[in-house]
Amino acid sequence: MTDPEKPILVTNATPPTPSTARANIVFFFAILIALGLAWKLTRELEILYVSALFAVVLMPIVGWICRLKIRGWHPNRGLGILLMFLGVALLLALFFFFALPPVLRDLREALTELPQRLPQLVGKIKHIPMADKLGLDTIAQRLQGAITATAGYLFAALPNWLAHIFDVLTALFLCIYFMLEGEHAYSFFLSIVPTTARHRLDTTLRKAELKMSKWLLGQGLLMSILGLSSTVAFGIFHVRYFVLLGVLMGLLNIIPVAGAIIGMTLVCVVASLDSWGRLLEVVIFYAVYANVENGFITPRIMKSSVDLSGLTVLVALLIGSALAGVVGALVAVPTAALVVVLLEEYAVKKRAQEA
Repeated sequence: MTDPEKPILVTNATPPTPSTARANIVFFFAILIALGLAWKLTRELEILYVSALFAVVLMPIVGWICRLKIRGWHPNRGLGILLMFLGVALLLALFFFFALPPVLRDLREALTELPQRLPQLVGKIKHIPMADKLGLDTIAQRLQGAITATAGYLFAALPNWLAHIFDVLTALFLCIYFMLEGEHAYSFFLSIVPTTARHRLDTTLRKAELKMSKWLLGQGLLMSILGLSSTVAFGIFHVRYFVLLGVLMGLLNIIPVAGAIIGMTLVCVVASLDSWGRLLEVVIFYAVYANVENGFITPRIMKSSVDLSGLTVLVALLIGSALAGVVGALVAVPTAALVVVLLEEYAVKKRAQEA
């Protein structure tokens, strides 16, 4: 018996049909297969993402080249891409053509004179008081073992380095194809999105593309400042190969953190060949510059170019380097710009509308 005073709840919910249950099961396994493929193809997806990202970042340069007018004629996109890469290759070739010969000449002379200078160096060390108690023979044996182990490691790591070179070449060719046919892939991606959300997503991605392109301008400015200041400082300190080392410092600055470490290691090795005082001058210069760059130059340039706070940039670099090492740190800032634009459009605005 039902209580006449108790209201009877009537719902319009319908039980799931067998076709709906089958669709949910298929969707579940499709998600599992997609995640498994993503895990299996992590390296390939990383190369695709980096290539697409740099294609987006470099497209404004290609667009500027295509807008050049030569007697009423404009280069097409393919020719613009070719001219851009040829220009970069020409600049690098000219730089290394004039900067590398002194280094190679000194290195060849050092290797030629090494068998003659090594016994003299050992003889000078033996004349040092208490030198016989330092265990020079043991130190020499350990040094020889370290050299042998280093040579073995380099020989064993050669296939990995060749694989990395192949990845770089693959990413370069994919970047070129993305710049040539990226619009078709982008249009196909938008066609998958529902019509009601297509325009909003297109506008958001176009805004993110503009912000990511400005990152290259800001990064190029940072590289130029470091390269110029390093060249001037190393020239004042009379560091050998100061032009080569200064330009390398600027070029390696495109790789956050790791680029600076590699560049300063090379500079410290070269400076230590002359004197310890010169090495100290170089270390003091970079310590001062790093503090000025991190505290004053980088926040202002990145704020004006990609409109990201210093904390956001640091967090992006930490996450990127933890996920993908040097490659992750390289693409961390433009990826953070993309994520920030998406969050501003789909999270912040949605909450504002709900409020």
